[in-house]
Amino acid sequence: MADINIVQAHHLAPEQARAAAQQVADKLAEQFELECAWDGDVLRFERSGVSGSLSLLPDQAKLHIALGFLFSAFSSQIEAKVADKMRRVFSAA
Repeated sequence: MADINIVQAHHLAPEQARAAAQQVADKLAEQFELECAWDGDVLRFERSGVSGSLSLLPDQAKLHIALGFLFSAFSSQIEAKVADKMRRVFSAA
């Protein structure tokens, strides 16, 4: 298994941060067929072989992804793409 942890600083209002987080989740859901659900300020997602959460704090977003054996071989590519998406959506405002 491989874990991906990304912390992205932001200066967004709570509703803007939530919209940005949803964009990241929508992209992940599309690529990996994930089920996503909000639990307060934490967006949880999962499917067989992939699980994780995106936590919103006042000045940062923390993403944790746990990859199962089959996906772990692609962890560096997944991390690069997700980090780029987070950088773009959380700095958009």
